[in-house]
Amino acid sequence: MKRYIDIYLSMMKLSILEQWQYPLANYFYMIGMIAEPVIYMVVWSTVAMQQGGMVGGYTPGEFAAYYIVWTLVRSMNVVFTPYGWEWRIREGQLSMSLMRPIHPLHADVAFFAGWKVVVILLWLPLAFALTLIFKPELNPTLLEMIVFFFAIWFAYLIRTMTLTLIGMVTFWTTRVSALFELYFAAELILSGRLVPLSLMPEWIQSFAWFFPFRWAFGFPIESLVGNMPLNELLIGLGMQIAWIIVGIIFVNIIWKIAIRKFSAVGG
Repeated sequence: MKRYIDIYLSMMKLSILEQWQYPLANYFYMIGMIAEPVIYMVVWSTVAMQQGGMVGGYTPGEFAAYYIVWTLVRSMNVVFTPYGWEWRIREGQLSMSLMRPIHPLHADVAFFAGWKVVVILLWLPLAFALTLIFKPELNPTLLEMIVFFFAIWFAYLIRTMTLTLIGMVTFWTTRVSALFELYFAAELILSGRLVPLSLMPEWIQSFAWFFPFRWAFGFPIESLVGNMPLNELLIGLGMQIAWIIVGIIFVNIIWKIAIRKFSAVGG
């Protein structure tokens, strides 16, 4: 365990140093992602004002809070994608990874975790600017802030596991884009990314409970802005931990099967 901790800390440190060399590039990347939530925010804030000041339990100020927190959760959800797995196999990068005495997934988790530290620091000024412009209603308690801290990291691990499972499909096929786009469509509807789940029909809200999308996106946001009672916060964290464990189990099972299908390519 100490060896893995040392490896993770070293890889995260390298990632932080690497990403900190390109703060402008990271800023432009994050600014590019702000357009999506700002559009959602303006649309639903307008709808709320037209509906008497509230829709789906959210006021315009609460919509602003939701989508500002959304920007951080979305940044935390950026992980190594299935397209990256295609590239690894096609370019022969996986062959080099397999020569190292550690699962390639550990390198991915550590690298992107280090990047998240830089992302959080760079996000703070952007969040401050959005707060000045849109005046969110956000008054979290200390408990909610603690839960949110763990929830965004758990969400990162959930999405890492789910996209790794999709990425490993490339051991059997050279293209995974169709499956990934199907995943993305389901994520938009069932995660709370498009709109808060409370605006969705009851059957979709119930359906979303049994998939990882909600726990990787909607729950972290709601834990900070939704005034959730203690039991719901604890259930949410429990569901996140459960999905992480399920993800780890399936990644290990599929990896042992998939690696037998691997044929080195590239030059």
